[in-house]
Amino acid sequence: MPENSDTPDLPKHVAIIMDGNGRWATERGLPRHAGHRQGVSTLRDLLREAVDVGVKCLTVFSFSTENWKRPEAEVSFLMTLLQRFVESDLAELHAQNVRVRVLGRRHNLPRKIVGLIEQAERVTADNTALQLQVAFNYGAREELADAASRLARRAVDGTLDPASITTEVMDAELLTAGLPDPDLVIRTSGEYRISNFLLWQSAYAEFVFTDVFWPDFSIDHLRDALDAYSRRDRRLGGLTNRSEPGSVS
Repeated sequence: MPENSDTPDLPKHVAIIMDGNGRWATERGLPRHAGHRQGVSTLRDLLREAVDVGVKCLTVFSFSTENWKRPEAEVSFLMTLLQRFVESDLAELHAQNVRVRVLGRRHNLPRKIVGLIEQAERVTADNTALQLQVAFNYGAREELADAASRLARRAVDGTLDPASITTEVMDAELLTAGLPDPDLVIRTSGEYRISNFLLWQSAYAEFVFTDVFWPDFSIDHLRDALDAYSRRDRRLGGLTNRSEPGSVS
């Protein structure tokens, strides 16, 4: 496995859809919140490993805009879990030189949680070892619609020529502005879809799907995913050194 971020085969940006907490708990006869709690423990372990191996950017999908449809008690617990994660882990993340950002809509989140999010982002703003994005109350379609709305308002105000809207202009309006696109997207739990996660940013990402539920996703599973990525032939629409002369594949 690549050992540091200077190794070309190591993805600079890894994104993870952390799926399967509820099913993990159900299989063990436990309440669903036990799976969510164990999932946070798994995230802590993987954050340390990501820093150690030299991944520079990690984005995790923890709560989608569609998750509001879940039972009120479960939604409330997930809100509390984010609050506890920030309160208990912020000092360690800061000590590890991790920068924290939360991606997603905030207008309908509890005021206390918004305050904690802003505190975490402020305290860690200058950290450089790893950029951690937690996608919370996030949906990619909503992100794109919000970006399009802002661009449309600028066009109406006369501060933006619609003809000048390029992919770079759109990039700058997204919640991930300033970050590299994900090179590798991992989804746990045996589902083969991306569920409204980083639709624009994942246009050229490599995908690794695993049947392992997120609470059981270990450092070894992460290493396996990084190894799988290192063996991919990433052409990005062009050719690479692995391509045969004259090949158009």
